[in-house]
Parts: sequence; C-alpha cells; structure tokens
Amino acid sequence: MNHGNKLNHLGRKSAHRKALLRNLMISLIVHKRITTTLAKAKALRVFAEPLFTKSKMDNTHNRRVIFSYLQNKEALIELFATVSPAIADRPGGYLRIVKMGFRKGDAADIAIIELVDFNDVYKIKTDAAKATGRRGRRGKGTAAGSTPTSVVEDAVIDEENSTEA
Repeated sequence: MNHGNKLNHLGRKSAHRKALLRNLMISLIVHKRITTTLAKAKALRVFAEPLFTKSKMDNTHNRRVIFSYLQNKEALIELFATVSPAIADRPGGYLRIVKMGFRKGDAADIAIIELVDFNDVYKIKTDAAKATGRRGRRGKGTAAGSTPTSVVEDAVIDEENSTEA
C-alpha cells in the first residue's frame, strides 16, 4: 500500500531525483520559464515553493539552507537579487503550470512551468482585474464601487459646515 507517500518518485532513485529537481530549479531561476513533462513540473512545484518562500527573507541562514538544496552560487545570487524582490508581497503560488499537449515521440504530457511575477502577458490582465476591484455576492460592505456610510456622512457634515461659514 502507498498510504502517506505523496512524493512522486519519477521512476528514479532518490539521488537521481534530487539531482533532477536541483537542475530543474536552477534552470527555472535562471530562465524564469522552462518546458518539461507535466509530472516533473508538478514535482518541481512541490520542491520549489518552500525555497521561494524561504528566499523572501534574505539572511545568512536562509542563503545557506537554499544553497544546500541548489549547490549553485550563480542561481543563488539570481534568486536573492531578482526573484525574491519580485515575489516579496506574494503570499504563495509563485509558479504557474501551463499544459502544452503531448510530446510527439512518446506522447508524454508537456507543460511549461514559469514564475508568475515574470510573465508580462498575464501580469497586464491581473493589473486590469485589480483595477476593477473585487466583486462579492453581497452589495453591502467595502467591496469595490461602494463606500462606507461613515465616509459619506462625514462628507455631508463637512459640506454643511463649509456652507455655514
């Protein structure tokens, strides 16, 4: 039985799997987007998300911990210099997996895995969505398009005071 074993072994021994995920992570940090199989992309997301979270706080301990996973100084410098400032305000979900179809040779599922904050095509759409605001089911409250009643009442009181003076 396979209870509690959620790790995808990817058909490799542990040392080979760690080396594979390390190399994929280094390529992802350097290129910001890589194409691989869907299974490897999903395994990479599980491997990489905690490292991105740890990289948001730049101190010696976190650098050493991440270096123990990556074993690459250039990738470590790139991670802390360009990637972590871009993801600093994001509370998770640093990677996006986009399915691309099937590989011609062996019909394996192919996917693109990319850093969310480094894709300009999707970033424009999300900025436009943020400008329109949040839409909820309830019409009351402080959702986009509505103002709290206390602000409206304060404005009315200010207008009355200005007309009397």
